[in-house]
Amino acid sequence: MGTVRRCLCIGLSALLLSGCNLIVFNPKGQVAIDERNLIILATGLMLLVVIPVIVMMFLFAYRYRATNKSADYKPRWASSHKIEAVVWGVPLVIIIILGIVTWVTTHALDPYRPLDSDVPPVNVQVVATDWKWLFIYPDLGIATVNELALPVHTPVSFTITSDAAMTSFFIPALGGQIYAMAGMQTRLHLIANETGEFRGIAANYNGQGFSDMHFSTLSTTRADFDAWVSKVKAAPQKLDRTAYDALAKPTIGHRIEYYSTVDQGLFMAIVDKYEGMNKGKAAENREAKAQPTDTGTGAMTTEDTMAKER
Repeated sequence: MGTVRRCLCIGLSALLLSGCNLIVFNPKGQVAIDERNLIILATGLMLLVVIPVIVMMFLFAYRYRATNKSADYKPRWASSHKIEAVVWGVPLVIIIILGIVTWVTTHALDPYRPLDSDVPPVNVQVVATDWKWLFIYPDLGIATVNELALPVHTPVSFTITSDAAMTSFFIPALGGQIYAMAGMQTRLHLIANETGEFRGIAANYNGQGFSDMHFSTLSTTRADFDAWVSKVKAAPQKLDRTAYDALAKPTIGHRIEYYSTVDQGLFMAIVDKYEGMNKGKAAENREAKAQPTDTGTGAMTTEDTMAKER
């Protein structure tokens, strides 16, 4: 009995202490704030039913206990329209409210939906590999490994893929979670409301190095972001196809790296590696490659070529 009591005390203490830094309820971005509010609202609405039921369970058990001889005993009691109205009406109202809220927020918090802002977004291409994160800034011509920087109060548009097993891209402090899959591109839009350093993780198990597949997210002022970009551009490493092939090899606990230049089209080349997984894409590419080139003197069609060969 003493052991059970100690275990319960330890478990309760751990639960209470974990709430001190429960990042989901301490968001640093507008998307995360909206998601937190939705969680609180939905939970509160459901507790309107759950709490009274739990209270009545203990109340009825106490009132109608075997030793309480004063409790009314009505074996022929049939039904009550008032009770029926409450039992069915309250859950119905809650379901209607939850349905409306879910409909509105599902569209408002769609990860593919660009955020409303007067500030132009920062575009970031994300590649998940074994077991590290590659961030390419196509408009800036730089790339980093396991470190993501973004200016505060500025929307960030992520285009995400994987060059390994499927995983999930997640920055809990900023909200949103979306899968990274080989041969596919998913989208996510986030914004930071505060400066700071936030933890990003792989939220889907993807192998041996899963627990070490995390990265730092730096939310900075615009001036500090520009200084960070200058630091990355001064790095000696360049990310060409050969350097990427070496980077993509499985590693665990990979260090932060900076690349001052990136091969244009590297991200799409990574996506297109798996075009065989998308039969429509593969057929489209083969058709595009088969199209003749017009040199100005007339284009030769595939049928003309075959007739000439015959």
